Amino acid sequence: MSDDHTPQAADTGQRGFLHRVVLMDGIAALFLLTLAALWFAADALLLIFACILFAILLNALARIAHRRLRLPSRRIALALVLALLAALLGVGGWLMAPQLSEQASHLAQVVPTSLDQVRAELARYPRLRSLLNELPSNKDLARQLSAMVPNAGLFFSGVFGALGNAIIILAVGIYFAMRPRLYIDGIVTLVPPGRRPRARAVLDEIGDTLSKWLVGKACSMVAAGVMTAVGLSLLGVPMALLLGLIAGLLDFIPYVGPLMAGVPALLIAFSDSPTQALYVLLLFGGIQVVQGYLLEPLIDQHTVALPPALTIAMQVTFGAVFGMAGVALATPMTAVLMVLVVMLYVQDVLGDDAKPPAQMAKKD
Repeated sequence: MSDDHTPQAADTGQRGFLHRVVLMDGIAALFLLTLAALWFAADALLLIFACILFAILLNALARIAHRRLRLPSRRIALALVLALLAALLGVGGWLMAPQLSEQASHLAQVVPTSLDQVRAELARYPRLRSLLNELPSNKDLARQLSAMVPNAGLFFSGVFGALGNAIIILAVGIYFAMRPRLYIDGIVTLVPPGRRPRARAVLDEIGDTLSKWLVGKACSMVAAGVMTAVGLSLLGVPMALLLGLIAGLLDFIPYVGPLMAGVPALLIAFSDSPTQALYVLLLFGGIQVVQGYLLEPLIDQHTVALPPALTIAMQVTFGAVFGMAGVALATPMTAVLMVLVVMLYVQDVLGDDAKPPAQMAKKD
């Protein structure tokens, strides 16, 4: 009797083994296909993430307006925020667009000339001549910048691509901000019913973390732009308004952005005199000291503080994979990853009572 059941048991075991092999192969193939989709659709995914960031910023500003002005509903607060932003951009563009356009065209002409002057000054000192080999020629600089433009875009490239990215971010971000719960409920529906409350809590924590980080970063960007423009104007550096706008926008990228913003200002100041370039260098150093030791600790107490070493490491990683767009969005993506790791692994798997970044800021 045992002999009759032995072949059947062997067949059952063999079928079970084949089933596990096919299942593991299917999971591996699905994982590889997911990685391939992420790789080839990286630009589109980064663009969607930028849309989500803009929607979260709109919602954060709408909540502030709803709470401070005691408006009857969040949608009215959102409409007020959109109207104020449109008026601010419209009036600011009408007042500053001609000056910014003139300064931008002048900046494109001054930077190559300033580089030539830097090379001439370095050539006068034998100990500094080795640095000449490190400076790119004007043609190499133009080639590197043109090669960087596709990596700087999120989906489209070039001048019209930047405009297309901006339109998509504005339009999709507004749609996300108008009905955020619709999209959150759609994501939660994909999770098994027993885990849906936890999934909703994780998504809410991600939104809270990103909204606080964006509000804090917006304050830091405005402060950096104003201090740079005023400081350069007092030093008599040309194109102070444009350079201040560049510094404010690049301040969105922690640590790397201020360094990038200081390069054109230093080159323009050096075209006047090395002494003025030294003053500009001291100005940017002073702005970084004020931001690093006064503004950012004050902002981080009420928003989100991310570990500097982790932020820089993620900037390098995302920059190597996704280009300049990865560098620009590395910090908010790091905040998202920290929330996911803390809540889904440290809390749920390890059982530790760790706090996500936004709750750590509240505790401090």
